[in-house]
Amino acid sequence: MTVKVKFFANFREIIGCSEDNFSVDSVKELLKTLSETEKELSEKFFEDEENLELEDSVNIMVNGRKINLLDGINTELKDGDIVAIFPPVAGG
Repeated sequence: MTVKVKFFANFREIIGCSEDNFSVDSVKELLKTLSETEKELSEKFFEDEENLELEDSVNIMVNGRKINLLDGINTELKDGDIVAIFPPVAGG
């Protein structure tokens, strides 16, 4: 299955594009794939890479819903889903 992934801010700069398509079945598989492609992403995504524990500051949405409202990193993906990955958001 193919999902569209949209990258924002510094994630876009690291990947080198604003969006791309990936054939993955879950958010976990997507993040592992991205981390293997760009090692710098692994450091930004995971607080504990070995246990795949996400950084609190990373915001991931599937079809407009935050993954912590779904099944977290284990959220299953379906063909045509849109995943958005945001860095920490700060305001002032």
